[in-house]
Amino acid sequence: MYPNLYFIIEGIFGVKPPVFFSVVQTFGLFLAFCFIGAGIMLSKDLKERTALGQFKAVTSTRKITGSPSISDLIVNGLIGFILGFKLLFIILDTGAFVANPQDVVLSTKGNIIGGIIGALLMMASKYWERNQEAKKYSGKDTIKTITQPQELVGDILIIAAISGLIGAKLFAVMEYPDRLIEDPIGQLLSGSGLAIYGGLVGGFLGVFTFIKRKGLSALHMMDAAGPALLLGMGIGRMGCHFSGDGDWGIVNANPKPGWLPDWLWSLKYPHNVNSEGLPIEGCAGQFYTDRYCNELAEGVYPTSVYEIIMLIGLAAIFWYILRKRVKIPGVLFFLFLIATAVERYFIEIIRVNDRYDWFFNMTQAQIVSVVLVIIGIIGSVLLTMRKKRTI
Repeated sequence: MYPNLYFIIEGIFGVKPPVFFSVVQTFGLFLAFCFIGAGIMLSKDLKERTALGQFKAVTSTRKITGSPSISDLIVNGLIGFILGFKLLFIILDTGAFVANPQDVVLSTKGNIIGGIIGALLMMASKYWERNQEAKKYSGKDTIKTITQPQELVGDILIIAAISGLIGAKLFAVMEYPDRLIEDPIGQLLSGSGLAIYGGLVGGFLGVFTFIKRKGLSALHMMDAAGPALLLGMGIGRMGCHFSGDGDWGIVNANPKPGWLPDWLWSLKYPHNVNSEGLPIEGCAGQFYTDRYCNELAEGVYPTSVYEIIMLIGLAAIFWYILRKRVKIPGVLFFLFLIATAVERYFIEIIRVNDRYDWFFNMTQAQIVSVVLVIIGIIGSVLLTMRKKRTI
């Protein structure tokens, strides 16, 4: 496995790069690829749907004041404070950041002076921006902007990332309430423990609110998001797999079919990012690798690989086939809910997860999957019936 970019370079090229490459975490790297891939697909879909008349350009009017509003200052000040708070701390203690970047970024560690400087700089930049705008549009009280739907993809991805991260963390801590009670700050700020369904729900709510405010068709936007979400989830699972973040299956003691490669049947996840399992012989003492010198005692099902194949395969089916054949707005999204829920329900059978004895011995993801299938079926039926009544 490859916990970070240091391991990726060493694994591909056979050379030990500078230790600073370890700052780039493998999961975070693939998360960036996830948003890039999903964004490209979503942008292309929105452009096609706009040409078909399903979306219209968003027109907005804004007053030219020459100075930022209080809300602008607060938002920019908070962003600047967080950036400065972390950045100066990293500059002054680079060693701690290189050793464990996640612990530094996702914690209360920082430098208050850097935070104040960052806040002042960001607020000053907003003042300068509004002042330049007033000079550019001298003599005008308002300006009107016209934005094509595909031009909103950047905003949509940012909102999806923030609201999705919040949802993923909330779902994760709800699954282990005892841990939250013992260490609430540590659990909420930890970079580990993110539930994919929580991310899906949180991202949906955040983006839905945004597009409604922009006056865009919610049903058409939901349809456009389905294939992009499948692709993004598939790429995200690559990050889970290559980092070895614990998203693996139960022990697979069954004999391997001769035609299957080992990596598709059973893995011990050496150098996994969770440092789970037994020490790897000869690993300890090597430069930087000491933190990732474990592998599982027994081979397990590489469930993340199975999900990568299924999710990207579903993305292709939705993009090349269903997207062009399903004509009722909203139905494609509900089919996406059903497809992703069925995929997750069955993968949970061979996946390591806590089960709820009080609910048919299901995992949290299986319970959510059942709910999503019901929602998907009801939504598809209702939209189909509504369409028939209008014909």
